[in-house]
Amino acid sequence: SKGNGTGAFVLQTFEPGVRSVVTKNKNYWKPGKPYLDSFEFIAISDDSARVNALLSGDINFAASINPRAMKLIGGQQGFELSKTTSGNYTDLNIRLDMDPGSKADFVAGMKYLVNREQIVKSALRGLGEIGNDQPVSPANIFHNPEVKPKAFDPDKAKFHFQKSGLLGQSIPVIASDAATSSIDMAVIIQAAGADIGMKLDVQRVPADGYWDNYWLKAPIHFGNINPRPTPDILFSLLYASSAPWNESQYKSEKFDKLLVEARGSLDQAKRKEIYGQMQSMVSEEAGTIIPAYISNVDALSSKVKGLEANPLGGMMGYAMAEYLWLEA
Repeated sequence: SKGNGTGAFVLQTFEPGVRSVVTKNKNYWKPGKPYLDSFEFIAISDDSARVNALLSGDINFAASINPRAMKLIGGQQGFELSKTTSGNYTDLNIRLDMDPGSKADFVAGMKYLVNREQIVKSALRGLGEIGNDQPVSPANIFHNPEVKPKAFDPDKAKFHFQKSGLLGQSIPVIASDAATSSIDMAVIIQAAGADIGMKLDVQRVPADGYWDNYWLKAPIHFGNINPRPTPDILFSLLYASSAPWNESQYKSEKFDKLLVEARGSLDQAKRKEIYGQMQSMVSEEAGTIIPAYISNVDALSSKVKGLEANPLGGMMGYAMAEYLWLEA
């Protein structure tokens, strides 16, 4: 609620879900930084509204642009697009402690039902790399390329759905604009299910309140995870038995032990081997489906200067305010 520490700015106003206003920290320890006297961060959850605010001049920077809007912005003078490929992803989460995710064959069927190539091509407009259902992306030195993504195989999906006893039943899937491209992904998966008699009821809910009311709570829902610099952070945050954001409620004593072992190892090769094994475990055992690692697209006025690519994703890993300035 205060937000004041050793950062580049001092918090003046904080309205959760509405806006934050900060002013320059005159005692900041980096000489000459920041360049801006003040910065206002406005919450605009609707994709179209965010783009319109940029094009009308109400804002100078719009984060996480939907790929559908790229041509509109790119065709306008005075605006630019910034693309960053890192470890960001939108995942489909199936809670293993609730029906239908408590049935292992249902989870297996869903993994074979996801057409990853079509999701990258259609939902993401080519702005992504195929994902393999674990959070360590190819941009990370610990990424294990031996963990192969499940191939799109409707016949195998149908076999597992039949084995689970759920083929033909209506299964709710919660999606929202709050989770980048999740609605487009859900529609693609829904259509694939319809072809084999699997009824997936895609329920589109508002972005406002999504993270409080549906994420981590609904039996099947989408999440959106920003890049993290190390596998330890990703696994500790998302997959350890005690993880605060354990999206599918994955529990494994073996996984927990490997996490501690890797954290304490000073042998880089050994640590990479352990992390590789953990990636395989998550891909095969957890209820999270990661179809793709997404290339983040931000849009900005040409007056905004100082923006650079960052391995932690869009908005320079959320640190852009310190480095940007406005050209008259």
